[in-house]
Amino acid sequence: MGYDPVESHRKTENLMVRKRSGGDLKKYYRFRHDRWYGGIVTADCAGCGLTCKFCWVRSERMHEGEGSGEFFTPEDVAENILKLVKEKKVQQVRVSGGEPTIGREHLFQLLNKLQNKRLRFILETNGILIGEDETYAKELALYPFVHTRVSLKGCTEEEFARLTGADPKGFQLQLAALNNLVKAGVSTHPAVMLSFSSKEAVDRLYTTIWKIDPRMHSEVEKEEVILYPHVLENLRKANLKYYSGNLPEKQ
Repeated sequence: MGYDPVESHRKTENLMVRKRSGGDLKKYYRFRHDRWYGGIVTADCAGCGLTCKFCWVRSERMHEGEGSGEFFTPEDVAENILKLVKEKKVQQVRVSGGEPTIGREHLFQLLNKLQNKRLRFILETNGILIGEDETYAKELALYPFVHTRVSLKGCTEEEFARLTGADPKGFQLQLAALNNLVKAGVSTHPAVMLSFSSKEAVDRLYTTIWKIDPRMHSEVEKEEVILYPHVLENLRKANLKYYSGNLPEKQ
């Protein structure tokens, strides 16, 4: 049995979030504009409670709170995002790099600062904390400009455990997140890492997703591992075989 993914997220929160009256601080290491979703402004936060062996952005030092970055208030994050929104003339924003649901109060304070700005906020999440507590989804439902993208780590409990090193039951938390979000009326779609999955496993997952919400069955975003040199080395060390992948784009 692997590590408890919920407990791992709590421990990461202790490193990446500083509780403070008037607005919790969270660690971020970059604000940028990029081409995803047709153009989006991204605030990259530090820290994730999963240790995915295929992750191309994860840093051990950053995960442990020792990497680069600064602690920002929700107001500071919103200010940086809105400055880039105006400069790049886009209407979509997100928090990425790490797990944005870590630091719940910080996230909702940030959403409060961004609402009524004619923006679409894409919440890219592994869903662990939303699956563990359905009130998280209910609170997200209060922000109609939020769309959630739940990134499933494989197609089965066994694949989830193999790819993340976590307790296999964590996969059920990811599925529970989808269910909680749908029940709460939050706009959402699943993304699935398929590079390590058999066709049979993929078919079973699609059936499961259809049972949660038939609409999502046709909205699954297919992910493939990006084969950076450090990712290939991590896969080699973990003895993980991949069936498909993408070469990194040239800068």
